[in-house]
This record gives sequence, C-alpha cells and structure tokens, in this order.
Amino acid sequence: MKTKDLRLLSEGELLEKKKQLSEELFNLRFQHATGQLENVMRMPQVKRDIARLKTILRERTPNKGK
Repeated sequence: MKTKDLRLLSEGELLEKKKQLSEELFNLRFQHATGQLENVMRMPQVKRDIARLKTILRERTPNKGK
C-alpha cells in the first residue's frame, strides 16, 4: 500500500482500512501460532501499513497543545 494512495482517502476510509488491517493482523497471528501461516512476510507488511495509516491520521489531527 502506497503512502500517496492513502493520503487521498478520507478520514473515515482510513479508519475503516485500519480496522480491516488490524483484523487481518489478528488472523495472521492466529495462523502463525497454529502453524498454518504460509506467507510469514505478510505480518511485517501489515504492521507497516497500520503504522502508515496511524501516521497519516495523526498528521490530520489538530495539535491541541499548541
């Protein structure tokens, strides 16, 4: 998932995407624990995508302390 593509999404779409990725990460962790995970590199990819989403959402929130 590209950062420039994420920046085009609305805040609601970003939150929905974050929810979907969090669910996917949960499922990947479950598969990993049971030995059913085929693509182990998907876990770091999903974590990175969640971090990108959080960063973009954080950039969009106004600074309350300033």
